[in-house]
Amino acid sequence: MGKPLWVWLAFIGIVTTLLAFDLGVLNRRDHEIGIAESLKLSAFYITVALLFGGWIWWSMGQESAILYYTGFFIEKSLSLDNVFVISLIFGFFAVPRAVQHRVLFWGILGVILLRGLMIGAGAALVSEFHWVLYIFGGFLLLTGVKMLFASDSEPDIAHNPVLGFLKRHLRVTDRFHGHHFFVKLPEGPGGALRWAATPLLLALIMVELADLVFAVDSVPAIFAITTDPYLVYTSNIFAVLGLRALYFALAAMVHRFRYLKYALALVLVFIGSKIFYTQFFGKMDPLISLGVTLGLIAGGVVVSLVKTRQEERAALDSGQRDAGMKTG
Repeated sequence: MGKPLWVWLAFIGIVTTLLAFDLGVLNRRDHEIGIAESLKLSAFYITVALLFGGWIWWSMGQESAILYYTGFFIEKSLSLDNVFVISLIFGFFAVPRAVQHRVLFWGILGVILLRGLMIGAGAALVSEFHWVLYIFGGFLLLTGVKMLFASDSEPDIAHNPVLGFLKRHLRVTDRFHGHHFFVKLPEGPGGALRWAATPLLLALIMVELADLVFAVDSVPAIFAITTDPYLVYTSNIFAVLGLRALYFALAAMVHRFRYLKYALALVLVFIGSKIFYTQFFGKMDPLISLGVTLGLIAGGVVVSLVKTRQEERAALDSGQRDAGMKTG
């Protein structure tokens, strides 16, 4: 996979330690995670990710570190839409806030495995057939353009075919049983005990499915930055770890980032175009890629915060005028 075994083992050791500390110490008991706790935990994960990038700089060189940071920020920004979908899934299943973190935690384990398989397959394809990168580039261009002009619409979770299949083939309880994904219940009055899935398992599977869908965009995007599997995988996983920690803060204000999708669309267009630029004009300076990516994301955040604030004020003023007219 392009790097010595000990380098991979060191990364796996760091992630394993973080997950054990998260579930075994910080969240040993189920509890509602507030915005302040979410921000602190996210800041911790971001610090670890940035320090890891510093280690890459020291051990592998400046260019590798810049590529890692670019991949990290791209994955983190592209995953913001995933936060919106996860919040819809939790709302659809009415998942109690006290156990939402447990779903996200076990979801991370699925991400680590699925992203590893996808990145491994992508690295093998690119290594064997370099022209696959141009397919990635074209796909990113089309996806970016589609995002620019697509109308806002919420996914129809109730009619999702995967959810329908699970309900038809699994015995599912009609209520939650704490943080358990499976419980033993009698089959009818006085019947034998049989295992049954809880709605929490369905929520977990839908969260994993959502991540798989979003990975179809994010994995090719990072391969367009670098084809080094180690940089692709580590930047992906650190970004997802931090975003899941930030979920509880972002879910409360996801409506404030309504216009960020246009910036993300431009990021995808830029990255897709970069592949073809490299073919005709030579390799682009990694600092330019990082600067453009950060500039577009920062611009999208600022525009979103400003415009949604203006819209809220306009709606408030309109409501006050209507109330005044009714009083008058």
